[in-house]
Amino acid sequence: MPVRLLTGADVSRLLTMEACIGAMHDVLAALARGEAIQPLRTVLRLPGDRGAFGVMPAQLSRPDALGLKVITVFPGNEGTRYDSHQGAVLLFEPEYGTLAAIMDAAAMTAIRTAAVSGVATHLLARRDAGDLALLGTGVQARTHLEAMRVVRPVRRVRAWSRHEAHRRAFADWAGQRYGIEVETPGTARETVEGADLICTVTASRTPVLMGAWIAPGAHVNAVGASLADARELDTEAVVRARLFVDRRESAFSEAGDFLIPRAEGAISDEHLRGELGDLLVGRLVGREDEIQVTLFKSLGLAVEDVAAACVVQREAERRNVGTVIELGGLREQAG
Repeated sequence: MPVRLLTGADVSRLLTMEACIGAMHDVLAALARGEAIQPLRTVLRLPGDRGAFGVMPAQLSRPDALGLKVITVFPGNEGTRYDSHQGAVLLFEPEYGTLAAIMDAAAMTAIRTAAVSGVATHLLARRDAGDLALLGTGVQARTHLEAMRVVRPVRRVRAWSRHEAHRRAFADWAGQRYGIEVETPGTARETVEGADLICTVTASRTPVLMGAWIAPGAHVNAVGASLADARELDTEAVVRARLFVDRRESAFSEAGDFLIPRAEGAISDEHLRGELGDLLVGRLVGREDEIQVTLFKSLGLAVEDVAAACVVQREAERRNVGTVIELGGLREQAG
């Protein structure tokens, strides 16, 4: 059977941020309506605290699709030639179960993660929000800058990381890519002061954003930490915020930003208001007023990867992009 192979460059070219935000909107609403199967991912913690190896399957009803992401997460890759997230997304043809495509997972993860934050920002941030603070200057900072520019009128950008060279490199890239000036304060506190959009996209396992720093009315996308014992936000930041997630089951298993304050007794299960899908189908209300702090804790779901892969596969077939190889899957007919 023919299988299409798509590199990271192919995925980046075929999956625009606008198209991915639309696909994430649709699939999260479908998940809330019960039109998808989303099991909790299997994660192996690797010896020596090197990183994690995850397997994430999902099934969608609309479009009819089966898929699987296999990924490694190595936070120590920051500053090297290797992405922190690497792997492959496998898309299967749903009628006979044959493998249809193999795609680079690093590019897919970078784009769809930011696209989900784009959906959350569209739903939860104030309409006039446009003072953006990015804590982190890696791959996710770049895609989050793009996603925030799609959903809100970004008028000011500040970016911080612990390394001055990384801050400068990010500012240079953004200036060349978008023709915008990025301020690079020396501290995280200076970076978020007065910001009404904050994205934490670091590899830190301890808080980089403190609740005392967050301005009234701000919206926060907490993206970097995805383990039960790791967090980017301190307890006060979570206590102050109206909290939403991509999936409750995942948050109760993996979201240290939620689990650690709960273990401290600072919040209860009810502090987690609901999922983005609940907002999309009108089951819950998001922001209640202009001074409320809203928080989206992102963990990433296989349904998001499969939905994004469907967009990529459709565009690849339409534009004849990628390398097509023949694998098994057909058996000889008897007689």
